[in-house]
Amino acid sequence: MATKSQTTQDFVPIREIRDGVIILRNGGMRSVVLASSLNFALKSADEQNSIMFQFQNFLNSLDFSVQIFVQSKKLDIRPYIALLEGRYKEQTTELMKIQVREYIDFIKTFVENTNIMTKSFFVVVPYDPPIMTASKNPVSKFLPGRKNGGQGPTPDEQFNEYRTQLEQRVSVVEQGLVRCGIRTAELGTEEVVELFYKLFNPGETEKPIQIT
Repeated sequence: MATKSQTTQDFVPIREIRDGVIILRNGGMRSVVLASSLNFALKSADEQNSIMFQFQNFLNSLDFSVQIFVQSKKLDIRPYIALLEGRYKEQTTELMKIQVREYIDFIKTFVENTNIMTKSFFVVVPYDPPIMTASKNPVSKFLPGRKNGGQGPTPDEQFNEYRTQLEQRVSVVEQGLVRCGIRTAELGTEEVVELFYKLFNPGETEKPIQIT
């Protein structure tokens, strides 16, 4: 049971987000890959079979677990309405102003009466560094500001070594999804922070993450 002195951070098992990598309190590392959607129902039977075959091969090729996360939220139409309001002020003829205003009113009414949801798809790729001897800890020991007594690799060297292992897994996931016709983009530090901010502040309006 939470006490008054506990904050949201106390319930989030994240120690740090560094170079797009989530470092957990237990030393585990995670990368987040944003995946595009695929309208499976509009594909032909042959295309559907091909996609399922490629996805099956992708899953069978993995020798590590992944987590698929779907974020569903109500569409925020306010930025689009603000854009239309700007276009309305730019119109020079009364006819165009009337048409733009009617379109704005239509969009507002449609959204108010229809529950429009947007979905974002993410794949969480894990890497848990091997536990070393009793005198050493996983990657958490090598975070910035910690000392290793002048023995072994430096904090940056150890982090980069583990990150290389994680990136290899990310590459396997991205290649497998691309073969299924899905575009991917690995999230950077700011995008990961934004993702967690949205999760814990669902009422806030933020710019959505885009795949270029």
